[in-house]
Amino acid sequence: MLNLYGTSIEEMSVHRVGNKSKEEGVFISKQQYPLNSDLISSLNEFFFTPFRKQEESYQKFQNDVDLEFNEIYNIAKEVFSSHESFHENSVKIANYLYSKSEHPHIVPGEVFVCLLNDIELNNEIVEGIGIFKTEVPRSFIKFRDEDEQIEIDLDQGIFLEKLDKGALILNSDSEDGFKVLTHDSNRYDAKYWTESFLNLTPFEDEIYRTKKYLKLCEDFSKDVVFPAEDQKEQIKFLNKSVDFFAKNDMFEEEDFINQVIENPSYQNEFKNYKEKFQEDYKIEDLSNFAIANDAVTTMRKKFKNIINLDTNFEIKLNFTDENSNNLIEKGYDEERGMYYYLVYFNEEKKK
Repeated sequence: MLNLYGTSIEEMSVHRVGNKSKEEGVFISKQQYPLNSDLISSLNEFFFTPFRKQEESYQKFQNDVDLEFNEIYNIAKEVFSSHESFHENSVKIANYLYSKSEHPHIVPGEVFVCLLNDIELNNEIVEGIGIFKTEVPRSFIKFRDEDEQIEIDLDQGIFLEKLDKGALILNSDSEDGFKVLTHDSNRYDAKYWTESFLNLTPFEDEIYRTKKYLKLCEDFSKDVVFPAEDQKEQIKFLNKSVDFFAKNDMFEEEDFINQVIENPSYQNEFKNYKEKFQEDYKIEDLSNFAIANDAVTTMRKKFKNIINLDTNFEIKLNFTDENSNNLIEKGYDEERGMYYYLVYFNEEKKK
């Protein structure tokens, strides 16, 4: 669990990075920016709010040859080992970002590099490095009194409401590439930020594995269960999958298959489907792992328990107990030449 509410900015350097293809250059500040309590308070909300709202889907630095060739990873290691090198390394970050800003659609902007204190990660306090970029200035007006007249000045600046791009590098699991969270509100150039500049890959922790296994179940329900059965059985399978995860702290695949996949003919098919899934996502193993409860809750919300019918009716299912499945039946009316669902109930609930 990540908690940023007590996090503060210890040091900060600000530079401006242009578009390299347009030869806009880089403006490098000679020294760190002096901080005061009011500025820190405002910037804390601006920088950290997007990360408080998003899911904890950690990534880590990578390189096709070796992790040591990842530029930002090496800079982060140097900053964490020696704070005295902070401003010098912030310049390296700005220059490296400029070298990756080659696409003509990339927007110039200010880059804030921050050394962060008091980040709570899984009940431990760690340091962090924040890299934040602002790209979309907005027009605003300022008022001033002059000779018994209110004057209006039109200006441009950044509203402290919407961060354009950000990355939080946490001083955790350094040998594996650090834990990194990213934010990007401008999706049209997302690859430039996460792939070209940071070069990240998913961090395969319990959150990642829990989400990926439930994604496997969702895909299997769509590609195998639904074509062979119907939407009711598809939804039933998904609910049983999520319930298994919700009731256990550790995932054991054999237990899952025996308890959730009742149809023996599906069990081997599921194992084969899983092998292909792991190849597609380049995951080494998903057989045994600790279950992340927050990830289960997140995935449960994404699954839709609704049967959509071509007659513009929707049936919302809620398999909260074992008897729920016995209260809905599917049949075929030969006279009408149509399928139907029969639902049993005691009384209608009042709204």
